[in-house]
Amino acid sequence: MCGRFTITVSFEELLLRYMLDPISPPFHTPRYNVAPGQLVPAIINDGSANRIGQLKWGLVPSWASDEKVGYKMINARSETLLEKPAFKKLIVRKRAIIPADGFYEWQQIGAKKQPMRIMLKNKEIFSMAALFDTWLAPDGRKISTFSVITTTPNRLMEPIHNRMPVILPREEEQRWLDRNNEDTSALLSLLKPYPDEGMLAYPVSSIVGNVKNESVDCIEEITV
Repeated sequence: MCGRFTITVSFEELLLRYMLDPISPPFHTPRYNVAPGQLVPAIINDGSANRIGQLKWGLVPSWASDEKVGYKMINARSETLLEKPAFKKLIVRKRAIIPADGFYEWQQIGAKKQPMRIMLKNKEIFSMAALFDTWLAPDGRKISTFSVITTTPNRLMEPIHNRMPVILPREEEQRWLDRNNEDTSALLSLLKPYPDEGMLAYPVSSIVGNVKNESVDCIEEITV
């Protein structure tokens, strides 16, 4: 699964990376411990252009009776997207990118679970594939939410965890976002493990286990 991630860059860096028009006021500051239930930057396509906004982590399907279902739907397994009522229609029209520059996973080492931060070797921003939906609350609020799509682990991730987020190759990001692309087979073919030779992992402090901890200390490498 993917249950925590980082996006430690500035809002301006995000706009530059994805070639987006400036937005005022900016809504993003560097984040060191993003957790489910929080609002995060997301990129979608409106049919003519890409745009950035905020989505809440934890998908609430448009037909759901209760917003709390979102806490159970932070991830979507790539292998079963077409089998799940919450996801099978979203893959056609409601795809998103969640920018990140690292994600956390806990590796079992003996009796201890050691938090690890996983990122690209070049330390650049990467794009996690996601699905989103909008839910209308009984009080009239519109709540837009997402699930990160996960896949099987690459060789780097295998000793750490049995799942990893789908990281889209940079050259395939627009194909994923393009709202006019309804080729389900081609879209599903993008949902595979990122090459392990382009990634690295290192141990970090257990403070990342507490969502209240949101500082640069969360990403500092430690000795184990």
